[in-house]
Amino acid sequence: MSYLRACSLSDLQEDVPKRVELGGVPVALVFTEGEVFAINDICSHANVSLSEGEVEGCMIECWLHGSSFDLRSGKPSGLPATKPVAVYPVKIEGDDVLVSVNQES
Repeated sequence: MSYLRACSLSDLQEDVPKRVELGGVPVALVFTEGEVFAINDICSHANVSLSEGEVEGCMIECWLHGSSFDLRSGKPSGLPATKPVAVYPVKIEGDDVLVSVNQES
């Protein structure tokens, strides 16, 4: 499994999503509840950026239609989204946030 540097840990604000692109894959990074999560940045219901939504606990809400996705599993919590989005393994090395976009969890 190969990891790409996404950003510095210090670049992330608690509960504020950050959009990055890694190997052509749009990724929303979220630092919440003491962990960093990486989830595909495109809502499975509509082609909009999840990183523009709000974070509450381990959920990120799509700003367009209100579907929320679990940052740990990518599963939607309710309609209108019915399909999960990909989540990616994250590891922290020093101040670097590393993400593997070629390996979905």
